[in-house]
Amino acid sequence: MKSWSSRLLVIAAVAGVAGCATWARWTHKAEPAAVPAPPPEARAAHVMLAPAEIKWRPFPPGGAGAKLAVLSGDPEMAGPFVIRIRQPARAKVPPHWHPTDEHVTVVKGTMYFAMGEKFHTRGARELPAGSYLLLPAKMPHFAWTSRKGESIIQVHGMGPFQIIFVNPADDPRNKPGKR
Repeated sequence: MKSWSSRLLVIAAVAGVAGCATWARWTHKAEPAAVPAPPPEARAAHVMLAPAEIKWRPFPPGGAGAKLAVLSGDPEMAGPFVIRIRQPARAKVPPHWHPTDEHVTVVKGTMYFAMGEKFHTRGARELPAGSYLLLPAKMPHFAWTSRKGESIIQVHGMGPFQIIFVNPADDPRNKPGKR
């Protein structure tokens, strides 16, 4: 018959070994599996743009005077993209939605955003430069810029990026002479 002290010593030894094994599992960093590099044509190019290098073009869905710049990716294709939208003071964007999530950062000026299928100012959120919002896929929303100065927002998400107006008659692309 073994003594209590020898039994206690065996239990402590087993617990110590088990504890060391657990500690090693929690703290051990596995070596990353070797992943072959994608071929050069499949790699995304790095992008570095100073403000003067950003190329703006007309953006009819944004209304009169709106401009768009593609910073990375292709918003018309499947995959990640980053765009900027510049709008003049007092611009309004009628209720619309997107088939994918839209991540928006206000880069310059002040924007007002609200949710819903009808344009109204009740419940709108004033978002100055530096603000961020996430608009989930298919959530109807609308926006307008402040009365003073232009506003620029940066949008990133997964393409293809589409704007579906709640009321097709509100789509600036459908206005006569705007094609």
